[in-house]
Amino acid sequence: MKRVLVITYYWPPSGGSGVQRWVKFAKYLLGEGWQCVVCTPENPDLIAEDSTLGEEIPPEVEVIRRPITEPYEAYRKLLGRKKGQAVTPISSGSKSFKEKVSLYIRGNFFVPDPRVWWVRPTARFLKKYLKDHPVDVIVTTGPPQSMHLIGQKLSKATGIPWIPDFRDPWTKMYYLKHLPLTKCTWRRLERMEQSVIDEASAVLTVTPLVQEFYAAKTKTPVAMITNGFDEEDFTALAEPDGFFNITHTGLFAKDGNPLVLWKVLGAMAAADPEFRANLRLRLAGKTDPEVLQAISEAGIKDNVVNLGYCVHADAVREQKSATVLILPLRHDPDYRIILPGKLFEYLASRRPMLGIGQSDGAMARVVSDCAAGVVCEWEDEEGMRRFLSDAWEAFKAGGVKPTSGDVSAFTRRATAHSLAGLLEKVSGK
Repeated sequence: MKRVLVITYYWPPSGGSGVQRWVKFAKYLLGEGWQCVVCTPENPDLIAEDSTLGEEIPPEVEVIRRPITEPYEAYRKLLGRKKGQAVTPISSGSKSFKEKVSLYIRGNFFVPDPRVWWVRPTARFLKKYLKDHPVDVIVTTGPPQSMHLIGQKLSKATGIPWIPDFRDPWTKMYYLKHLPLTKCTWRRLERMEQSVIDEASAVLTVTPLVQEFYAAKTKTPVAMITNGFDEEDFTALAEPDGFFNITHTGLFAKDGNPLVLWKVLGAMAAADPEFRANLRLRLAGKTDPEVLQAISEAGIKDNVVNLGYCVHADAVREQKSATVLILPLRHDPDYRIILPGKLFEYLASRRPMLGIGQSDGAMARVVSDCAAGVVCEWEDEEGMRRFLSDAWEAFKAGGVKPTSGDVSAFTRRATAHSLAGLLEKVSGK
């Protein structure tokens, strides 16, 4: 059995799409002849937890947990927040003096990110570990991008081939412009990123636009393997409840607040009592208060079913039971290169999707190729109204038809098979 060392910050009991990518790879790589050895923090700063994901990890997967020191509790004390609460989000908008100070410190004193203190001790430990427990390839997955610095050190010291997996781009990440970074810090980040992609054996990305970005910056081969969905998660039958359910799963952040969508739904509810009586906005995940406030101001507060954070199985159940799924991207032009992890599970649910964001972006390409719905620009009021009106008429006539495009390339088995091919190419095994 060939072995791959995976260095990741996110691992069960942490929840979210960043965890699912490598949990599913670890699950299905075994069938491709690869055993995963996972190195992850034993005491990470967890905002979302989903212990059920740990049940999917095969016993053959070796998990190494190492202590990590992070600055987040000091941040919370500075901001007067409780343990477990999120720190200041990196986004546009007004901020208090303390929040500005915390973001300045976070951006310029912890480079490339607040997990950087884990790099040296983990690299030292793994150098010793690898002497007695050899592996064929090292993979680091970020964000946090500091994980790649560990792989870089290990590959230099051992000669083992190494692949950095960019679930999100590094210096091209949309939110970095909202950090008060000095010119010196920007240059450090750019140098770090360039050295990582130049010294790697291969670079792995999750979207075609990010692949194009890195391919233009380095001579290192750049591969692309998207996120995906696990067919085993979607075997249960849908459970429609008779309502016109417009569903969103996962984090619903304020910089992804689709104000025009709420306006359209509010107008449709005001004009049609039957629509108002049947409309349900089901929010399965952490939803920012500003999103809920905007829904209330649109006059459809009573139509909200706010489920809060859901474990993965419950989120899948909500997706499959939806009438329509909505997927607003972050309201930022740089987000056009991103493919949200939930997109692929939306595809697997076979429910029509209303995406909101850049109509020429990475998500719009996938939605179009899979005939899974439409992607409207942020201000496209008429496009949203037309899509929802058509869905409502179909619902009254007997139900919205499931989508039927080919999504087989996005199964977790298929993506693990592609990854195994890359690992074999890099390792020569």
